[in-house]
Amino acid sequence: MTFRVPVQEQRFVLDQVVGIAELTNDLDIVDAVLEGAAQYAEGEVEPLNRVGDEVGAKWSPDGVTLPQGFHEAYRHFVEGGWMTISAPADAGGQGLPGVLGAAVMEDLNAANLAFALCPMLSMGAIEALEAHGSPEQKRDYLARIVSGEWPATMNLTEPQAGSDVGALKTRAEPNGDGSWRITGSKIYITYGEHDLADNIIHLVLARTPDAPVGTRGISLFLVPKVLPDGSRNDVRCASIEHKLGIHASPTCVMAYGDNGGATGWLIGPEHGGMRAMFTMMNNARLNVGLQGVGIAERATQRAVDYALGRVQSARAGGPSKDAVAIHEHPDVRRMLLRMRALTMGARALTYYAFGQVDRGQGGDAQASMRADVLTPLVKAWGTDVGCEVASLGIQVHGGMGYVEETGAAQYLRDARIAPIYEGTNGIQAADLVNRKLGLDGGLAFDGLIADIRAETDSPSLQALADAVEIAAATLRGAGHDDRLAGSYPFLTMTAVLSAGWLLERQSKAARGGTPFDQVKRAAAGYFMSVVVPEALGLAAGAEAGAELLYSVPAEALA
Repeated sequence: MTFRVPVQEQRFVLDQVVGIAELTNDLDIVDAVLEGAAQYAEGEVEPLNRVGDEVGAKWSPDGVTLPQGFHEAYRHFVEGGWMTISAPADAGGQGLPGVLGAAVMEDLNAANLAFALCPMLSMGAIEALEAHGSPEQKRDYLARIVSGEWPATMNLTEPQAGSDVGALKTRAEPNGDGSWRITGSKIYITYGEHDLADNIIHLVLARTPDAPVGTRGISLFLVPKVLPDGSRNDVRCASIEHKLGIHASPTCVMAYGDNGGATGWLIGPEHGGMRAMFTMMNNARLNVGLQGVGIAERATQRAVDYALGRVQSARAGGPSKDAVAIHEHPDVRRMLLRMRALTMGARALTYYAFGQVDRGQGGDAQASMRADVLTPLVKAWGTDVGCEVASLGIQVHGGMGYVEETGAAQYLRDARIAPIYEGTNGIQAADLVNRKLGLDGGLAFDGLIADIRAETDSPSLQALADAVEIAAATLRGAGHDDRLAGSYPFLTMTAVLSAGWLLERQSKAARGGTPFDQVKRAAAGYFMSVVVPEALGLAAGAEAGAELLYSVPAEALA
């Protein structure tokens, strides 16, 4: 089938949900970016998705090579300036709203998630260096990361330190000349080594001598693959992982200091690594939610295309005994409309969050706090949507969906990592109830619910808002374990409420008789009638507490 970026849908969401005209005066540039990015994603990146999955990244002692075609596509990505869209102008970027860069990334995620992971990590590194880097680091590295010439990575995880970042053991010793000597190993490093570029800039968390235990003793270092004098740094890729999906994205085990130590430079103050890294991490979490949107869009398009062409059985109870295309059957139509409604809801919520980040960067403190509240919702619910929609896409295909030949299975295999990395979705739920629920004395969260209540005309959304407020009050007064036990259903309830609010807003604006308007109204109607009541049913889980979870030993569940 032919993949098409939903440019009209993106522009509509930018107008009705984000208010793009309040973020930039040049809407002609917005249109040009959307159209150009669509052409690039459809024409160059999507055709590589299949070979990327089948061939994958290849490791050897000399490095990591990517499948044929990836190098040219990435070169065109750099030449086209796609990395620079929302990067700061003083570092060579175009300074356009971040939400416009998010639209570009959605295109790449939908076209080829494994390819899109390379620039995604660089975007977070740009924010980290812009906020915390020294003038010299910005001068020597930032512009080349912004251009895409030198991609960047995030190095947190170690074998003994996954979600528990404070347990990391990588060491940094001062060299006496302002540089540091880095020794240790990191795992699960996305694009830690590859042949798309001559240099790779690693942002590495490490512990300095006599550093405090835990996260308070962590510092962040800039460690290039190639040093300023042109020599190779003491860093190598020891191996790459063999994964369920995203085969063309090299997930690397990185070794620092085989020959005495890799040279790096401190980013920000010593022991300030977590603050700097969370600048990068928060960007990545929103972008991972966007991966769910991209995968859901691609899976939906493929499922609709298959349903339109696959003829199977007469419609039960219909006037004719002739076989019909499967989209005529109510259960298939249910799956297709659900896929489209969930995808639209996840896109609206994600774009809205990026828009709040833009407003926050423009000086709106309330918008910045709202973005903080929305980030765990986008990351967790957006990736859950990606997995559900990809799974439904396989179901629409029937047995052929389980066969690799159709391509439907790849979307689910690729999507399944998104709820895990950049902080598992359980960690996002914990962040929501432990931190974001009390942000600004609770006003940041309560203000979101109040805005939804003030705008919505939907009885189902008002009922869900009631349930969210009751659950929020329960969790605020609960003990630690009880609060965490209810965190995931509470997050889902809040995300569905927020997405439904934004879908209703779009439905009100889509009053015409075009197919686009009809789909908008139908998707919003399905969401209010089916998805929102489902979320309402999660209230019991949000308030149930932890006692039952610990009523038997874990071993008894085996």
